[in-house]
Amino acid sequence: MQVKQADNVLSILEFFAEHRSPATVAELAQHFGWARSSTFNIVGTLADRGYLYEPRMRGAYFPTPRWLIMARQIADADPVPQSLIRVIDRLVEDTDETVWIAGASGLHVVVLEVRESPQLLRYAAQAGTRLPIHVTGSGQALMALMPVAQRDALLGRIRYQSYNRNSPTSADEVRAQIDASLARGWFMSASAYSSDLGGVSLPVVIGAQAFAVTVAGPEARVLPRMDQIGAMIRTAISDECGADCLPLPAPA
Repeated sequence: MQVKQADNVLSILEFFAEHRSPATVAELAQHFGWARSSTFNIVGTLADRGYLYEPRMRGAYFPTPRWLIMARQIADADPVPQSLIRVIDRLVEDTDETVWIAGASGLHVVVLEVRESPQLLRYAAQAGTRLPIHVTGSGQALMALMPVAQRDALLGRIRYQSYNRNSPTSADEVRAQIDASLARGWFMSASAYSSDLGGVSLPVVIGAQAFAVTVAGPEARVLPRMDQIGAMIRTAISDECGADCLPLPAPA
């Protein structure tokens, strides 16, 4: 469930990040199709709290550095372990594909850190991207770490639909894919959510935190070397995290 007022505040912040120039209340209202009075109230509140100011004193607003200061303070307390950052830094060089760290959030998996492939044709991911947890390799890797009762409860809340040609469309299909991935030693997706995208994922536990590390790119490049990529992820986790992490056990 989305709270409209909170969503509107975030939309304004994203607007300034995209347009990179001051905007008046009227311009914001017109852009979003909002009532001018409600737009004025949101902008006024943000200005009163020190998050917006008028750089040209003509009623055009722009974010203050307060956003950046808060973002830096949050980043300094980032719960993503530095050992996992080293893992994805290493994997983007080893694989030449896009690599990310993800965590679970209800019915979704959320991208936390990304390193994009240097190749021209690549998967473009952004921190903060949310994807259905049951469809992606990242999500299924995280679900594999859950107690069975918790996983079954989660699967019971999902509204199954076909996002792409290989999307699992039932709880039993998700369970079967997780079982197959555990036996194989790595998790995968191939046009399950995004067309022509292939990915390989492994879960890892550090302390009380659960993450998934994923390498993804065009199917034509990724599918033929999924075994190799899975081994690369496992080795990188073992080398960079050492005794601090609990990776998925290798298949017998």
